[in-house]
Amino acid sequence: MTELVQQPEQVDNTPDALPLGPQSLVWRWFGDNRMYLIGPRPAVLQNMLAELGQGVYDHSTFFADTAERLRRTIPPIFNTVYGSEDDPSGSAAGTQVRDFHHHVKGDLPAVGGAEPRRYHALDPDTYFWAHATFVEQILYFADTFVKRLTDAEREQVYLESKTWYRRYGVSERPMPATYAEFEQYWDHMMNDVLVAHPSARYGVGYVTKGFPKPKAVHPLAWRLVAPVFNPAAAFLTTGGLPPRARTLLGLPWTDRQERRYQRFAAFWRSRPVNWVWDHLPLRLRYSGYAVQGFTRG
Repeated sequence: MTELVQQPEQVDNTPDALPLGPQSLVWRWFGDNRMYLIGPRPAVLQNMLAELGQGVYDHSTFFADTAERLRRTIPPIFNTVYGSEDDPSGSAAGTQVRDFHHHVKGDLPAVGGAEPRRYHALDPDTYFWAHATFVEQILYFADTFVKRLTDAEREQVYLESKTWYRRYGVSERPMPATYAEFEQYWDHMMNDVLVAHPSARYGVGYVTKGFPKPKAVHPLAWRLVAPVFNPAAAFLTTGGLPPRARTLLGLPWTDRQERRYQRFAAFWRSRPVNWVWDHLPLRLRYSGYAVQGFTRG
């Protein structure tokens, strides 16, 4: 009689998450100053989730004083990313970002005969969408303006982003386990969930109407700068959005513009440009928050 041999169980050695630090891809790309090339992609996509867009509409100073809103929110987000694994400052910054949103709640207006419903910025599905746009921002930026990413690099960025998200101290329920699952989540949000919320429309209004004069800029100076700045801002904003978002927001974009955008992106991905960029001083290549992180090690 043949003796049955029990086969050992297969062990999945794939890590649940990866650490942040000087060797991480999130650190390498999130604070890279070339990130400005993608325009306001994450902010626009965030506001296309009805719950998040309504929270901005009801509670944020974004419309009245955009610069103040950015000064208040950007530092703790960067400090959440570039905080040390051994230093609680990263988690402290993360919980600070979370706590900014405790009061952001209210009612979504009834649309199309649907019943109005409540929203809260700390609802896990809403909060994770905001984080997801930052993760996708890194992936889009690096693949478009730095180098074509491998599947392994995409997975690495995503696993590092799970460590980042956990620093906020918010429920992980909506967080996909793997990059493949994150792709499915992203496609579902883009195709089935996002809408042209007024907050998102406001955020891209300058594409067709022109950018409003910043408070600190003299009117005469703005008259000289605006004819150059406005077309460049419209090009980067519209080109930097997913096609589905352009369609929902009604942003004009032609095949010719797409070809120009792809040539522009290929220029930045080229080997000579990357070589020059990599040899610039750290303080020119990265935001100050990233420089502090890399200097600390």
